[in-house]
Amino acid sequence: MTDTQVSAQQSVAERAIAEHIRLVSSGQIDEWIDLFAPDAVLEFPFAPTGVPGAVQGRDALIAHMNNFPKTFDVKFVDLVFHQTTEPTKAIAEFRSTGRAVTTGKPYEQTCISVVYTDAAGRITRYVDYWNPLVAIEALTPGTDGAGADQVAFGS
Repeated sequence: MTDTQVSAQQSVAERAIAEHIRLVSSGQIDEWIDLFAPDAVLEFPFAPTGVPGAVQGRDALIAHMNNFPKTFDVKFVDLVFHQTTEPTKAIAEFRSTGRAVTTGKPYEQTCISVVYTDAAGRITRYVDYWNPLVAIEALTPGTDGAGADQVAFGS
């Protein structure tokens, strides 16, 4: 299976994750939002200070993600699903490879996502486990780490 190819055997939730990473990596945020239920929540358990731990509702989600393509130029690769017993729940592991647009620094991140969908296959809850220190380093100008407290995420 290619990095984001969807197979017929995948669960509804697995298909939602595969589409999520395809659309985000190609900068298609207007299409990406259609993957989510109206009251969906995107959670960030490791969010750094000053960054919301959760974003809820389609308007808030689109506002949060709108700048992602202007911030990071990434591809998501090595997508692996970990089996669950629920077709509306999926656990995925994948990597991002690319760079921060403003600094040109590499953005190499390993992610684990837990996604829940409704019966229609729309994402109701997306728990995004990523390392904010990798993003801070990529977005911080220079090599000495000065200015890391000025880094902005999301909206």
